[in-house]
Amino acid sequence: MRRVAAIDCGTNSIRLLIADVVDGRLRDVHREMRIVRLGQGVDATGEFLPEALERTRAALADYTALLGNHDVERVRMVATSAARDAANRDVFFAMTAEVLGAVAPGAVAEVITGAEEAELSFHGAVNEFDYTAGPFVVVDLGGGSTEIVVGHDRVAASFSADIGCVRLTERCLHSDPPTRAEVADARGVVRERLAAALGAVPVQDAQTWVGVAGTMTTLAALAQDMTTYDAGAIHLSRVGRDTLIAVCDRLIGMTRAQRAALGPMHAGRADVIGAGAIIVEELADALRVRAGIEELVVSEHDILDGIALSIAG
Repeated sequence: MRRVAAIDCGTNSIRLLIADVVDGRLRDVHREMRIVRLGQGVDATGEFLPEALERTRAALADYTALLGNHDVERVRMVATSAARDAANRDVFFAMTAEVLGAVAPGAVAEVITGAEEAELSFHGAVNEFDYTAGPFVVVDLGGGSTEIVVGHDRVAASFSADIGCVRLTERCLHSDPPTRAEVADARGVVRERLAAALGAVPVQDAQTWVGVAGTMTTLAALAQDMTTYDAGAIHLSRVGRDTLIAVCDRLIGMTRAQRAALGPMHAGRADVIGAGAIIVEELADALRVRAGIEELVVSEHDILDGIALSIAG
């Protein structure tokens, strides 16, 4: 048995998984998520803002303390969409080297490509599934990008679409609640990006749609009318298309304050989940037409688990 740690630094959140590797499977020791909005303003300015870097530094410092407390043997930290796009990303790398180096000399965040992100998400998401449910189409809906991956026991094709809940909100949804024109504009952007993605990824033979990351898990919680977030009840839960669309429509039309008041809603997600709901609705329509898929399976295991598995050997 060995103890590993994975850190996933995305556009909206930074997450930590400390796990023991037992017979090729992960056994959670500690799992945590904080919303730091590292990608704040990156779509408009092309750079990380100082306050976003400081929020990320504070969270990472707390995570590194936990690595020492739990006697972690190996750690891997990856950064995704925002770090791929920011012109001043060297400042981010220097910060991660300084903070991580305190407990893991030489460790530094690594920027991964959209293809690498897709592969890690796929393996993290389907690791617990019976492969007879495949082929799978795994969708990792993040803050800056959305990865769409098709495969059975391994990745067959993937595409990283340049849309995510933070990026789409900053680009299109400026009112509270968003106006009809803003929603229509956002749908147009999503459809354009999805057309490219689904042209590259053959989803027509997929049997199971698996959704991962915070937008997907929050939608599952709302579909179950949860008053508080329950990861155990969300993991591998199924949401029928009609219920999914109803939940998304409700979120899109709400104000940020109304979303924030929902029991399972994380405070840092309320302002961007409307954009995430638009992306999910467009995906649901596309997968129904192309593959006849009528439900979403939501997994709490995702790229974070894929990162941990990648250093488990």
